[in-house]
Amino acid sequence: MGEIKNSMKAIILNKFGGPEELMLDNIPLPDIGPDDVMIKVEYAGVGVWDIFEREGGYAEMLGIRPKFPYVLGSEGAGIVISLGENVRGFNIGDKVYAPGFLNTNGGFYAEYVALDSKYVTCIPDSITIEEASTISGVGLTALRGIEDTLRLEKGESVMIHGASGGVGHLAVQLAKIMGARVFAIASGEDGVGMMKKLGIDAVVNGHKDDVGLAARSFAPEGFDAALLTTGGEIANIAVQCVRTGGRIAYPYGIYPEPKFRPEIKSIGYYGDPDSEIIKRLYHYINTNKMTVHIEQTFLLKDARSAHLALNNHYLGKLCIVIND
Repeated sequence: MGEIKNSMKAIILNKFGGPEELMLDNIPLPDIGPDDVMIKVEYAGVGVWDIFEREGGYAEMLGIRPKFPYVLGSEGAGIVISLGENVRGFNIGDKVYAPGFLNTNGGFYAEYVALDSKYVTCIPDSITIEEASTISGVGLTALRGIEDTLRLEKGESVMIHGASGGVGHLAVQLAKIMGARVFAIASGEDGVGMMKKLGIDAVVNGHKDDVGLAARSFAPEGFDAALLTTGGEIANIAVQCVRTGGRIAYPYGIYPEPKFRPEIKSIGYYGDPDSEIIKRLYHYINTNKMTVHIEQTFLLKDARSAHLALNNHYLGKLCIVIND
């Protein structure tokens, strides 16, 4: 695998703040612990939650005392170059992907990352290393919502709001795999096109279509379940389309939070990774050929542009190429 360097290029924060605080610099390689895998990163996923972390939101919310320089990047993929003494099941040269949310050793916006092997998975043949880098965060959040929180069953009707976004476009695939009848609220005509390519039962453009009318036509008695991946006026309309006794799931952090009805079970959840759900997601990717859409890829030095792009309209995910 070649000689491992003593330092690496990384996008760092010397303090929390806006995208202008993202700096390209050389920093020491992270330390590798006995349970860690050292990965030469090829691609890093860029998620909307990276903004909150960049601004110091997680540090304040969770009472974390951050160490600067601080490296963002909660998911990525690359090649195993070193293994801690306790690690089993991996070999040098394996192509792997992993979530690394708030990793104490630093994130994936760097040439190398070291993280606990329990989060690391070999990449299945059904996806590329670039796709693998972006599927962890949104895939785990979608799976936690659809399977663990909503407990969606075959034949049930489900509405997914934000369907063409990162979490949403994985959630619609999972719902279809589970045999549900899926109604997708997408963003823009390109989002509608994405849903049609995925074979979703019904889709509306949340920017211009009459969502309530289309929803009542699809599920006249009301939806059994809904997953809301974003807030706002359309989310409030979606809430009204769920039947009495139905259930709604939403990842914590969507804003503005929808106005829920007391006769509907509304459950917020976190998409936290653990070994069990990581294995489940791998099974769905490998067996059911779930895919992730990457709208745009940025160079490491252009991480600021990637963060600015998070505020624009895009489908699926954004990605940074680290070592190409």
